[in-house]
Amino acid sequence: MTKILVIEDEAPIRENILELLDAEGFDTIGAEDGRIGLQLALSQMPDLIVCDGLMPYLDGNSVLTALRSNPLTSTIPFIFLTAKAAKTDMRQGMELGADDYITKPFTADELLGAIAARLEKHAAFEREQMRKIDDLRSNITLSLPHELHTPLNGILTCSQMLMDEADSLDTQEILEMAGDIRTSAERLYRLVQNFLLYAQLELIGADSEQIEALRQSSRTNSAKVAIADAAIKKAQQSCREFDLQLDLTDAAVSISEIKLRKIVEELMDNACKFSIPKTAITVASSCENNTFVLSVTDNGQGMTVGQIAAIGAYMRFERKLSSHQGSGLGLLIVKRLAELHAGQLAIDSIPGKQTTVRVILPLK
Repeated sequence: MTKILVIEDEAPIRENILELLDAEGFDTIGAEDGRIGLQLALSQMPDLIVCDGLMPYLDGNSVLTALRSNPLTSTIPFIFLTAKAAKTDMRQGMELGADDYITKPFTADELLGAIAARLEKHAAFEREQMRKIDDLRSNITLSLPHELHTPLNGILTCSQMLMDEADSLDTQEILEMAGDIRTSAERLYRLVQNFLLYAQLELIGADSEQIEALRQSSRTNSAKVAIADAAIKKAQQSCREFDLQLDLTDAAVSISEIKLRKIVEELMDNACKFSIPKTAITVASSCENNTFVLSVTDNGQGMTVGQIAAIGAYMRFERKLSSHQGSGLGLLIVKRLAELHAGQLAIDSIPGKQTTVRVILPLK
């Protein structure tokens, strides 16, 4: 049964509302002032709150501010009741996070209509969040075992050979097998880290307060240094340092240095995988229209319009046709990181020739 908390200091109005809601089948709770109402909201966790604006001890704005600052109550639908009809008062309530504003006197239909609309909107929001979580859970369940299999198989195979043939192997053969084990373990570690990061980004993306906190606290003072360092490191790891070309403009960017480096790492990883050695990989940056544009261009496999449109978790382009390994999470992680920082991802590609991936971020 839907639980509704009514916070109203005028007893006749409060009782009339409670009686109306009881008759409609709601589970109701009444509070005679804002202080008691806030306590009941925290202890009873109602599905919706109807609250008067002017009350003793704690007014409606103060109640709403306290509710929105608490993660447990921050998303509870909140409807203001007030004798004030000024637009400034309504605007203030909406800015604090109110979902609706009903001016006294009101009819039963007006109140019930507002309650029904806010409950449905909240239910739709909850359904969307559950869909995202279910999709994440399903994709991880279906994809993770497959992606873990290859590096684990490499580790198990090489370690078993070392155990079975240790007496007959020379030092060089042992070193080669140990190197294969290390390579598989590093791949496995990076894969697990990317899955965990993606899950974290999806959860942040479902919470507007976390998104705002992330944007307010993120900054890189020198994007040029961070980008160059990350790009060179990845190129060296892929034995492509002589293919790397840098054309960087410095700026302060609204993203943390760790996450900016992660974006560069994933874009460079894709560029190295899907282009052949001795072809150029260009990493460039510029400032355009109060935004920072980072681009990575390779002259490799390329992508079709359909492939670009279908960027999603756990899908690597042309898996059956390409020998390159990877979970396909790299571009999606870059896309999510850009979006969470009020930016965007853009891709231009000519299949079989060239791909340019651009990440557009706000300047700090």
